[in-house]
Amino acid sequence: MAKIISVCNQKGGVGKTTTCVNLSAFMAHFGKKTLVVDLDPQANATSGLGIDKKALNFSVYNVLLGEVPIKEAVLPTALENLKLIPSSLSLIGAEVELQKSEGQQHCLKNLLNNVLQDFDFIFVDLPPSLGVLTVNGLTAAHSVIIPVQCEYYALEGLSQLLITIEKIKQAFNPDLAIEGVLLTMADFRTTLCHEVINEARQYFKDNVYQTVIPRSVRLSEAPGFGKPILLYDPNSNGAIKYAELCQEVMTRNGFSGAGLPVTENKL
Repeated sequence: MAKIISVCNQKGGVGKTTTCVNLSAFMAHFGKKTLVVDLDPQANATSGLGIDKKALNFSVYNVLLGEVPIKEAVLPTALENLKLIPSSLSLIGAEVELQKSEGQQHCLKNLLNNVLQDFDFIFVDLPPSLGVLTVNGLTAAHSVIIPVQCEYYALEGLSQLLITIEKIKQAFNPDLAIEGVLLTMADFRTTLCHEVINEARQYFKDNVYQTVIPRSVRLSEAPGFGKPILLYDPNSNGAIKYAELCQEVMTRNGFSGAGLPVTENKL
């Protein structure tokens, strides 16, 4: 049975989709059957995994509306163990359509129940907002990864998200947990970066991953080529850090021996 992990932050530009794409890619690389559900109308996770979002015949929008069975919407990617349910701009309409349906908050959860046995991990990339799609993603999830940019006011912006998570727990998903807080876009040359890291560790304690994702040109370039960093530049610092994060997530979920460092793997 798959563990469903939503990747969420209501603030854009914090490395949310970068984390979803690259963490899932390394999960697949280390042998775990992994599914990415792109629930963001911007469809950046879709294009970041090499799928032309303009050429799609269907997307997660059609799945949510019951027009396409979820198993038929699962697409292959360049990695054998990594599959994708793509997104498209039409998903914007789902915000309106889902509001009309009874039990709208449980729509994604009910659909994912049909594929739980096919995967080890399911990662849901949520939009940078707190609307119906995000509520669906959090209601369906067992836990949530929260990327936090190592910049001024970054932690203050989490207050609304934490309130939302608590409301989701009380109303729809009492077992929802924080999988982890991931510090991203770190520039270790600045004092502010170290201050944000220290403050996050004091506030969230063990929920903060030991792995910190640095600012990286290669990480920024990879989506433009439709590749996760694993396939774009496996020896880059960004790739090494996401490999470390993957092993950390796997260890927290009871898996051991995630694999050799990526630089020693034959890709």
